[in-house]
Amino acid sequence: MTDLLKASLKRRTVLQAAAVGAAGISPALRAVVYAQGSDAPEKKEVKIGFIPLTDCASVVMASVLGIDKKYGVTIIPTKEASWAGVRDKLVSGELDMAHSLYGLIYGVHLGTSGPKKDMAVLMTLNQNGQAITLSKKLAEKGAIDAASLAKVMAAEKREYTYAQTFPTGTHAMWLYYWLASVGVNPMKDVKVITVPPPQMVANMRVGNMDGYCVGEPWGHRAIADGIGITAVTTQDIWKDHPEKVLGTTADFVKKNPNTARAVTAAIIEAGKWIDASLGNKNKMAETVADKSYVNTSVDVINQRILGRYQNGMGKTWDDPNHMKFYNDGAVSFPYLSDGMWFLTQHKRWGLLKDHPDYLAVAKQINQIDIYKQAATAAKANVPKDVMRSSKMIDGVVWDGKDPKKYADGFKIRA
Repeated sequence: MTDLLKASLKRRTVLQAAAVGAAGISPALRAVVYAQGSDAPEKKEVKIGFIPLTDCASVVMASVLGIDKKYGVTIIPTKEASWAGVRDKLVSGELDMAHSLYGLIYGVHLGTSGPKKDMAVLMTLNQNGQAITLSKKLAEKGAIDAASLAKVMAAEKREYTYAQTFPTGTHAMWLYYWLASVGVNPMKDVKVITVPPPQMVANMRVGNMDGYCVGEPWGHRAIADGIGITAVTTQDIWKDHPEKVLGTTADFVKKNPNTARAVTAAIIEAGKWIDASLGNKNKMAETVADKSYVNTSVDVINQRILGRYQNGMGKTWDDPNHMKFYNDGAVSFPYLSDGMWFLTQHKRWGLLKDHPDYLAVAKQINQIDIYKQAATAAKANVPKDVMRSSKMIDGVVWDGKDPKKYADGFKIRA
């Protein structure tokens, strides 16, 4: 054996041992990174920003359960106050990655939500599990869903205020789509404000808004506090819709491809663990309820994570389309059509002046190849197609085939 080969083998052994101690690097991941000419993540500690929401769970659990170590990285979850703060820290490099709104990453990439910077989506963190909440005062006047809200607004003319969490984000798009589905133009007929997720309940309590769209647990919390009702869940707007993503900059992926793969694999595995059993979901709820993460009671989180819903007006139901983190690999795959849909809505509502090259932008941002390699390492199923078809609450089908026609086809738009 040559001295060079001995040195190479010794270096490889040391790197593996340093990365994962006695556990050893996942053989599948090792095969993937060797194929790229390297045997370890370039960056061992990875700061991942998160907002206090239930759907930060797979990032948190990858760290808490030590799944990250298995892939040779240490995830450092970093609690952030607002999506604007997440955006700024991603762009500046203060955060390596973030639990992020899908539309935030796309907005930064195209310069519609702040400074323009090339961005990357490594995976989808969850599907479903958001809600639109209306104030108890509105509900008492009969506004308990979209149709009845439109009637109340038509009968009692005044300025109605609704909150979302970030101008190009998912919650803004769910809110706008829902209002428009009953003839309310969110750009002309109502006032829309931006409020960070953890501040939604407090703002509704003091009467700053008539309704809001946000991720859990802040929908259920309004019911628990007796100040709001759930008018619609976002899975009723779009079943199995994409929600948060693992976002980063294109520069980070270019400089640290092995790190990006390793972190993605760890979080895929954490999502798989959450979805595996009711016991795991309860353990997750107990963990993320802690003040270090979401800072709320376990009951406010675990009911809806188990699919047990109530609307705050006496109606209860079991929802099979509750928040999911893996679902046999269908959740975490970064479908190109998902990213393209947000662009169609940004165009619809005037956030984009011109039609972008929808497919080209999605291919730039969504890191399909890295995801597939990470999925192999995590032994996760990968969907066959990069596009998927979905029917929305208004009956319109989105399949990504003609995004320009789709974006221009809505009667109500900016």
